[in-house]
Amino acid sequence: MGTPESAVPSLDAILAAGHEIPLVVTQPDRPAGRSGAPRPPPVKVRAEAHGIPVIQPAKVRTPDFRAAVADAAPDVIAVVAYGRILTRPVRDTARMGAVNLHFSLLPAYRGAAPVQWALARGEHVTGITTFRLDDGLDTGDVLAHRKVPIFEGEHAPALLARLAEEGAALLVGTLVGLAAGSIRPVPQDATTATAAPRLRAEDGLWDPVWSASELSGRVRGFDPWPGVWAASRAKRLRIVESSPVAAVETEAPPGTVLALYGDALRIACANGTVAAISSIQPEGGCAMRARDAVNGRLLTPGDRLERPQPAA
Repeated sequence: MGTPESAVPSLDAILAAGHEIPLVVTQPDRPAGRSGAPRPPPVKVRAEAHGIPVIQPAKVRTPDFRAAVADAAPDVIAVVAYGRILTRPVRDTARMGAVNLHFSLLPAYRGAAPVQWALARGEHVTGITTFRLDDGLDTGDVLAHRKVPIFEGEHAPALLARLAEEGAALLVGTLVGLAAGSIRPVPQDATTATAAPRLRAEDGLWDPVWSASELSGRVRGFDPWPGVWAASRAKRLRIVESSPVAAVETEAPPGTVLALYGDALRIACANGTVAAISSIQPEGGCAMRARDAVNGRLLTPGDRLERPQPAA
């Protein structure tokens, strides 16, 4: 059971390891692009290329869905970014239950956006975890995990792609261990749990309480959506690339555009910190270098970044 591109490596790895996949469950086709034409999820495309039957239930709390899964007679249900919560009757159709691959080191970053929030909160190390699904949100017993470093300047798409590949190998190893009876499930310590809730557009709106590191973390974590947006001269601007400037402080109010230094605009942030913004995108336009933005008077020293109104 999986839906986005990040679940495709696991599908491929399970097949490559010689396991039989009698059924793939993914979300329904959704409108996409300017045309709004329905687009199949990446997992559906790959499953059909392998000749695997696919179902796309609109609801998962129905007798028909449970019967469809039971008819496949699974030993185990492998779940990777499916996007729906499975009820116990569905999980119980598999004799070894349901195993989920999560893109964090549980119990850290439970929720829908673990990669994005790990970056937004300035983590230097994250990881992958396989665990048994239960009735909670990412609360089941841990089966296996692996630490993965976060590269300097890495954005969410690149990190997610790496975690998807690492996770596919971990998932296959977990299936082997379950079949051999060599894995001992370990309960999570709920007292150390942190949350990674589903992203909202408001999460990416400039806030003067962000330090330079917090701003840069959100720029990296919220790429491609919702992005980090600010307003200046009544225009919305997306900050595409940002990094904190070490050992530089300012007394200017947060949001003040300080100066063009090299190819980056320095911006005052909270607590006297300074961020170097090297790429900016005007709403409805293309990303440009900060120097070009200054030359085009899109944003110049002395301007002030403010929290924008949410997009219509």
